[in-house]
Amino acid sequence: MNDTPGWPPPGPAPSGGQDGSDASRPDGPADANGSAPQWSEHQPPAGRWSPPSGPTPPSGPGRNWNAQPAGTPWDKPHAPKPGVVPLRPLGVGEILDGAVKTLRAHWRTVLTITVTVAVLSETFGVLAQRYLTQKTPPLGPGATPAEELEHMLESVQSSLIGMGPALLVTLVASLVSSALLTVVISRAILGRPVSLSSAWQEARPRLLRLLGLTLLLAAMSAAVVFAGLLPGRLVGGAPGVALTLLGSLAALVAFVWLLIRFSLASPALMLERGGVVQSLKRSAKLVQGSWWRVFGIVLLTQLLIYLFTLVVSIPFMLLAIAVDGDGLTGLVAGTSTTFGWPFLIVTGIGGVITNALTYPISAGVTVLLYVDQRIRREALDLELIRAANLSDRDPAPGDRAVGG
Repeated sequence: MNDTPGWPPPGPAPSGGQDGSDASRPDGPADANGSAPQWSEHQPPAGRWSPPSGPTPPSGPGRNWNAQPAGTPWDKPHAPKPGVVPLRPLGVGEILDGAVKTLRAHWRTVLTITVTVAVLSETFGVLAQRYLTQKTPPLGPGATPAEELEHMLESVQSSLIGMGPALLVTLVASLVSSALLTVVISRAILGRPVSLSSAWQEARPRLLRLLGLTLLLAAMSAAVVFAGLLPGRLVGGAPGVALTLLGSLAALVAFVWLLIRFSLASPALMLERGGVVQSLKRSAKLVQGSWWRVFGIVLLTQLLIYLFTLVVSIPFMLLAIAVDGDGLTGLVAGTSTTFGWPFLIVTGIGGVITNALTYPISAGVTVLLYVDQRIRREALDLELIRAANLSDRDPAPGDRAVGG
């Protein structure tokens, strides 16, 4: 068996469908009000993974986790749970809890990945702030709205140019982190251990395509922002300011819509072994009809991460001001254009701590959202239960080769 982080397809498509779009759960017991369970009519095409091979383990005590008797209505407490989440449609709390449990259960592997990425990102960020980023001189009193907007755009442009190398390093490091964490979380769902070496072995073949996906999404986002700001820049003056504000609002709405629509493309690419465009299509299909739900979960996750980052960062910020207050005062007053070394080092340590703990939570929510959408649309939980049952038999030669 190839013990990969991929989720198998939901099984053979019914005779009425060609690409799995009409796939649904097998007929099951009616719900509490007597009606049959309803599933979405618009199903995404099934993934291209193959179910795990090997003999089916014999039934008996201890083989199926809390297996319910035939004819018993589906009850959440009876769902099999070989890993960090029960194998059934998940609630918001269960998705967040599953991400935290993955960090706790595999903390050695997870923190090795995230601390390394956080240290690299913060180190290059500190160097960029010290040597590459220059603070734009403040505007004098009586500046017009057009001048204020021009000053803001120049500040943003200067920051982007100065932070460019650091952003590139952060992008590559975050990409590798996301790939490795996807493997770890996919194993944690089935209750299987994973080492850093085996996670790297599984993720390495997908890194180039994941890089292509990331760059494509970044290019799409930049094109949306450029299209929103271009009319105001062309017109100029007071009308240009109004157009810029309206264009910025429209670009923000389009950016958020695209961000959520393609938010599941990364786990789809890693776990289904498809191409970049195919992964974007898979994400769009999985999010279709659930955009607001996915948006709410992503927004809640980012809000919680922001609050956690704020709570952790405030003490380090106060400490940085205490050890380098003069440098910060000079920067605010305009007499200096760079942060002092003590300030950058202290805030950088705080950044390493917050990033190391928030990276796995963000990645975990994304992967679990992907799994949840496939469970709801493709009955993936049935295949995951089958795959999890294979973990209590002697591994096949293919299992030993992978090391899972």
